[in-house]
Parts: sequence; C-alpha cells; structure tokens
Amino acid sequence: MKSANSRARSSAMKISTSTTHIRPSCSSCPIIRRSISSSAATLPRQATSPAGVRLGRRWPEFQGSRNWDGLLDPLDDTLRSEILRYGAFVQAAYASCDFDPSSPSYATCRFPKHSLLGLAGLPSTGYRVTRSLHATAGSRLPSWAADAAAQHSPAWISRSSSWIGYVAVCQDHDEITRLGRRDIVVALRGTATFLEWLDNLHAALTHLPSAVAAVAAAAASGCGCSGIPEPMVQHGFWSLFTTGNDSYSSLRDQVRDEVRRLVGEYGDEEISLTIAGHSLGAALAVLVADDVKAMLGAEAPMVSVVSFGGPRVGNGSFRRRMEEQGSKVLRIVNCHDIITKVPGFVIDGEEEDGAIPSWLLSKTGWAYADIGRELRLRGRRTANVVACHDLSHYLQLVKQISGPSPFVSREDRQPGRWRWPAIVAGDAS
Repeated sequence: MKSANSRARSSAMKISTSTTHIRPSCSSCPIIRRSISSSAATLPRQATSPAGVRLGRRWPEFQGSRNWDGLLDPLDDTLRSEILRYGAFVQAAYASCDFDPSSPSYATCRFPKHSLLGLAGLPSTGYRVTRSLHATAGSRLPSWAADAAAQHSPAWISRSSSWIGYVAVCQDHDEITRLGRRDIVVALRGTATFLEWLDNLHAALTHLPSAVAAVAAAAASGCGCSGIPEPMVQHGFWSLFTTGNDSYSSLRDQVRDEVRRLVGEYGDEEISLTIAGHSLGAALAVLVADDVKAMLGAEAPMVSVVSFGGPRVGNGSFRRRMEEQGSKVLRIVNCHDIITKVPGFVIDGEEEDGAIPSWLLSKTGWAYADIGRELRLRGRRTANVVACHDLSHYLQLVKQISGPSPFVSREDRQPGRWRWPAIVAGDAS
C-alpha cells in the first residue's frame, strides 16, 4: 500500500500529465491551464504534524481577539506555527480534490471522509473531518454552448458543482489541551472548474439580501440611516456561496448546517471556528465568517479567517459589518501577487485629495475595501503570476520571515486615497 506522500506525488504527476492533454482543446483559455498547473503545485510534499507550542489561555490572542497587535511586526513564532498549520489544512483540500479533467471523478474528493487528512498528507493533526463541502457555480453556459459541450466537449467545461473543501473538528485530547479549546476548521481550496472561473469574472458588487432588508426596515422606522451605504460583496463569490442544485444545497447552507450541529454538540466547551482558504477559497472564507456570525449572533464562538492570497470581497460597509460582528480576518498577502489587488478600486480614508471623488467611484460598483489585518510578505519579483500566487510559495515566505517587517517597503507603508485596479480580474489559483 502506497504511503500518503507517494500518493500525493503520484497525483501531482497525474495532474501535470493531464494538463498537457487538455491544451489542444482549451488553448484559447490560458487561465484554466494555469489553474490546473497551480493546483498541482500546491499539493503537500510531506506530512505535517501539529506544532508543539502550548497556546493555553493565550489562544484568543493568536485567533485575533486583539487584532494580532504585537504579533505581526516581527512575526511571533507561535503565530507563525499556527498560520502554517492552517495553511496545511488548505493544502490538504487541494490534495484531496481530483483535478484530472479526463477523470470521471473530476472535481470530486479523491479520499473517503474518515481518512481524508491522513491520505492528504496530514496524519497527525488530531482533527477529524465531519463533512465534505461542495460549491455550485451560478454561471451557466449558453444553451447552444451547453448543447455543443454535451456532444463534443469534455465534461469539465459544463461541470457546475464541485468538491471545494471540508469541515473538521479537533478530537484529540492532547491537541485540545495544547490549543486551549476545541477548534473547528473549515478549509477551502481555490478555483478549479471552468464555471467557477466564469463566476470569478463577475466582479461587480452586489447587495447582500439581509442588508437590503435591514436598511429598508431602518428607513421605515425613521432612524435616519438611509444615507449609509449598504454592505455589498463581489457578485461571483456570492453566487458560488449561495447557489445550489438538485445534487447539493448551497455551500452557505452546508456550512450553516454543520457549524450549527457542531456548536450544538460541543456548546458546553470552549470552542473556536477557524476558516482557512486560498485564493477563491479565501474570498469564500470571508463570506462564511460573516454568515456564521449573522446566523448565530451572540451564541457564535470566536470566528477567525486565515486568508492566503485572497482577492477583495466587499465594500467598506461590508468591512464595517464584519468588524461590528466581531469576525477576525488575518489577510496574508504577497506584495507581488496580483490577485490580492483585484477586483476594483480601494478607497482609503475619508478626505478628498483631488483625485477621483469617492462618490463617483462608488457609483461604478467597483469601490472595494481590504478586509482584516494584513501580514505582508515579499518574495522575489517575477512576471510569473502563478508562482507569486501559489499557496506553497506563501507558506515558504511565512517560514522565512524574521526580524521587524523586512518584506514591507516604504512605498507599501504609505496609505493612499485610492488605488487603480490591476488589469487582470478574478483569480489565478
């Protein structure tokens, strides 16, 4: 029987081979080729065991209760080990997904739930997977294209639902003692399928239904809140989060059901919910955190997001909504990763400076805000977009950080009124 490492290497070779096979059929779509290649690159190369540092009563601090003050500059070694640990959970999500477009099980989970972490290269985490998660793209091919795809094109072009991650809960007594609480993890991979890519490209902002209802109610009550901008999020990410079909309920409902069940089961203990994701998964992680907090209210456990290479998700009002709810977001950013700079414009501060007025930018539907506390990394400058965005590269940069912020330039530290978006929109994971 092959070891987990051998299976991961074998899978990576298989994905690399499949990428070569599909080039003739999608040579006009280099983004998809980059997506499949990058997914292969993020497979874990060796098993990772949990760090041995005892968090004890300080665990809320490392989960962001004080917004990671004093832990990022320089990077605290204990926080570093926690970031790498959650990054390994996301790598396991990549390793567990079948990225071979010629496979009949394309975009499904390669491993059974009870042994997923061990087979994905994480045999000693102390966690047990309790639920697999699936996302359904809201985008659809035009009818003529769908008919053609059904007759002549590979299935991956029209695949609407795909395995995107999992929920796991810490079950090992020693690990619970080390962590200082029972931790629930939601791990989410980045973009893989063609229709997920199409959703990514729907980059305009859309209103949250719950926020629209709240604003309408406030206006009806005469509270004078009608002039406050409504929370808005990227349309494509919201579509992936809330769309379901006959086979699967929406990702939102799947996470809600499982988190509600686990909180009910372990509610008499001290628990935390950590959502970790890379690229598209990082964007969805922010939506998960917001939704869980809104669902559970005062009964919600501490909710934290560990975001690797995440694109922007919402506007300034959505950021304020998350801050008021108490969700904590640690946004880990490679300064050379273009994906962290899209979509849209970012408006910083409240004062006009003679540039494009904020009211005009807000009318475009592209006025975004960076959400959470940033840990900035700086790798080697390269024109290779995939290399800068790769999860393995992110984790390597986190391992290498030492001293007081050596990777943040003076230019990066200076706040600006607004910043132009990069030319590329969407995701390149």
